[in-house]
Amino acid sequence: MFCFNQLATKVGVLHNHPSGNPEPSRADIELTHRIAEAGRLLGIAVHDHVIVGKEGHVSLRARGLI
Repeated sequence: MFCFNQLATKVGVLHNHPSGNPEPSRADIELTHRIAEAGRLLGIAVHDHVIVGKEGHVSLRARGLI
């Protein structure tokens, strides 16, 4: 059940790369910036975007990309 008085103020984005390589692509970075900008307009911060692959994971926040 969704309650309007409990809206999120921060979100996390997570997706996988089936190739196994978790390195963010240019498209991943650009999409993260677009999501973050949309969030700013709504008062919602993007806490992190994590990409998961067979070879591990990458945090865009840890890389300084957010």
